[in-house]
Amino acid sequence: MLTVNEYFEGSVKSIGFEGVSGKASSGVMLVGEYTFGTGASEVMKVIYGEMRVLLPGTESWRTILAGEEFEVPANSSFQAKVPQVTAYLCFYG
Repeated sequence: MLTVNEYFEGSVKSIGFEGVSGKASSGVMLVGEYTFGTGASEVMKVIYGEMRVLLPGTESWRTILAGEEFEVPANSSFQAKVPQVTAYLCFYG
């Protein structure tokens, strides 16, 4: 089953799905600044474009390029600055 989600007035869209490895989503973010909350832990992999993230418990922004990933703990939030259209794949723990 696929679940279509839209956030930030349509600037972020994703398709959620569940397979043998668990829950995941794939989506696209338009240029902008966003704050995302998490329920489950997440591993987010940028597959096109780039984003800068400020992760929980850190004070420095980190640039994530296509092919790189980062982890976000459950029940937290992170900030993202997206300088160009960016696609991602997110795995939920």
